[in-house]
This record gives sequence, structure tokens and C-alpha cells, in this order.
Amino acid sequence: MQRGFYTIMAAQFFSSLADNALFVAAVELLRYDGAPEWQRAALVPLFALFYVVLAPFVGAFADRYPKGKVMLVSNAIKIVGCLAMLFGTHPLMAYAIVGLGAAAYSPAKYGILTELLPPSQLVRANGWIEGLTIASIILGVVLGGALVGHRVGDWLLDLDFPMIDFDIQTAPEAALACLIFVYVIAAIFNTRIPHTGVAMQPLPDWRHLLPEFWTCNARLWRDKLGQISLATTTLFWGAGANLKYIVLAWAAAALSYSTSQASALQGVVAIGTAAGAVWASMRCTLDRATSVIPLGVGMGFTVILMIFINHLWIAVPFLILLGALGGYLVVPMNALLQHRGHMLMGAGRSIAVQNFNEQACILAFGAFYAGMTAVGLSAFTAITVFGLVVAGSMYLIGRRHRWNLQHHHAELERLLAIARSDKH
Repeated sequence: MQRGFYTIMAAQFFSSLADNALFVAAVELLRYDGAPEWQRAALVPLFALFYVVLAPFVGAFADRYPKGKVMLVSNAIKIVGCLAMLFGTHPLMAYAIVGLGAAAYSPAKYGILTELLPPSQLVRANGWIEGLTIASIILGVVLGGALVGHRVGDWLLDLDFPMIDFDIQTAPEAALACLIFVYVIAAIFNTRIPHTGVAMQPLPDWRHLLPEFWTCNARLWRDKLGQISLATTTLFWGAGANLKYIVLAWAAAALSYSTSQASALQGVVAIGTAAGAVWASMRCTLDRATSVIPLGVGMGFTVILMIFINHLWIAVPFLILLGALGGYLVVPMNALLQHRGHMLMGAGRSIAVQNFNEQACILAFGAFYAGMTAVGLSAFTAITVFGLVVAGSMYLIGRRHRWNLQHHHAELERLLAIARSDKH
């Protein structure tokens, strides 16, 4: 791997670390303020809102400027959102601002991989990026849980700075103040990301961006490999992002855990995802990416089994297995999608199309789960329905791929041959 790849990894680690710790802090802040449970569940879809709204524009923006600078500006927007939450803006609105920064950050973060590395290294690079991202999720949720817990939170509130009054009254507010500094560390690494030397694409007239985006979106959905990899990653991230809150809700109902205690179980899922991601990067090649589709059906049914678990010693290996299934599923599919997107339309635009579909799924799944909670369904019932939807959707994706194999075998063989042979 080139040296610049490790700088990208460091920047991504600290930015993702702060994002995941911020989610736990926002959940606890809403709980502390007495907000209803549907508002806590709504944090996930609101984070995805700007991914969907701005998808036609952020891809072109990422292709117009050096991606390290795009990541720096995006990280600054996240800091603004964190500051807004600290100074009294409603957590849902402030978290949406952080989502705005993340929406702009993602096309640059993933798009730079296809500029910096040859296709033959994309699965391995995605394995490292996803593994490190999962590590940041593990540490992020643990960090967030520790910061809002009584021991660390009370210690932070007892700190006294002479002649400075931050007017911080609660542990969640103290956590937010600490996380601003984590975002600053990420910004420092952003300034060290090298220019890849790839020519910048001109920014089209804004009136043309929306039609151009829908053209790119349709092109990727028509591609026989692109549509399967896009559908799979869309479903995975739609389910996986909402699983962050589902684990919290399940731990509260099944184990009577607080937010601080339950956040550690999010980290357990992430450990499994990291292991699955690294294993996939070692075992699965780009041309065999579609072989992992059945794991998605298994992941959906595994989610349903959560409702039968009420002991921690069973929950921990079970959650590791759940995460491992998702990690092994997403890494080869993500690499295949990046490869096809780069071949069809360019890195930034393809990642923006990917983000639009994935975040729209997160938004839809999040609204669906929050709606079930709002109408009074128990956490166990909502989890069962959620798992059935995931398993059924993944089954339909598998059927579509088998239909493609039957009716477009020659075209699929040609596309897979390109993936096998394109080493540089």
C-alpha cells in the first residue's frame, strides 16, 4: 500500500471515532432531557437525511477538488454540528448537521481509494478501511459510553479551569466538549493527505447536476454487476446503521442495560464485523464477490434470534457472529461496486450514487423502525419485523442475480474478466 493510504486511514479512524461516540452522547442527551424513545430512534435516519438530499451534488464536488481538502471541509462541518448540540440546538437538528458533513466526507474518503490504488488492491484496501472503521466504531461507542457514564462524566464535570466558564452542566454536554477535540485530530490528518495527481473534473452547471446524477444512478442500476453489488451494500448499510440503535433498545429490554452499558454491546457487534471484513479481504477476490449473497439472508434471520437471548454470556458470541456475517458480506460487494462505478462514471460520482441509495435505505429503515416504536410495538416485535424485511429483501437480490446469470451469462463473464485482469 502507498504511504498516503495510511494517512487516509488515520483521518478516517478519528473522524469515525468521534461520529460513533457522538451518537451515544446524543442518545443519552435526549434521554436526559426526557425525550420520547422515537426521537432517539430518529437519530439514525436524520443523520442519513443530507446523504440523500445532497447526493446529486457531493459527488461532483469531490471530483472537482483534491479529496483531502474535501475531507477537511467536511470534517469542519461535523465540528459545527457538535458545537451546535453543545450550545443548545436540539440534538436531532444538530446531529443532522453532522450528517451533512459526513455526506460530503464519504465520496472523497472512498473515491480517493480508486485514484490512489489499482483495482487489484481494492478488496484488500476496503478490508483495511472497513476493519479500521469498525475498530473506530468499537472504540467510539465505548468512548461515548464511558464519557456519559457516571465515573468519567462526573470527573469531567468536576474539572475546573481558572477564569474560564464553559457552562457545562451534564455528562452528555461534557462528552460533546471532548469529542470536538477528536474531530480536530481528524482534521490535522486531513491536511496531510497527498494529492493523487488525478486530473480534477470540472464542476458542471448546477442546473445540470441533478439530471446528470440521475443518469449516473440509472447507469449503475442497469449494469448487471453494479445493480447486484449496489442492492446488497444498500441493504447492508440500511440494516447495519439502524442496528446501532436496535442493539441499544434490545439491551434495555432484554438485559435492563443503561445507555452506557449497552454501548459496549454495539462494540461487540463491531468486533465481529471487523473480523468478517478482514477475513473477506484475505479470502475473497473481486470476481467472486457475488458468492457472498446468501450471507445476507442469514444476517436477517440472525437479527430475529436476538429476541430469544436474555443472558450476556450468550449475547456476546451471538453478536460477534451477527457482525461477522455483515463484515464478510459487505467488503467484496463494496469493492465490486467501487470498481464498476469507477469504470462507468468516475470515483466521486459513483460513491455519491452509492451513498444516495444506501442512505435512502437507512432513512427508510430508520423511519420504519421509529414508526413501529411510535405506534407502541415492543422492541422484540419491531426487531422481528425488521429481521424479516432484511432476510426477504436479500433473498430477492439473490433471485435477481440468478436471473441475470441465466439471461446475461456472456455479459457477466466479460465484466468479471475485466475485474480479474485489470491489475493497474
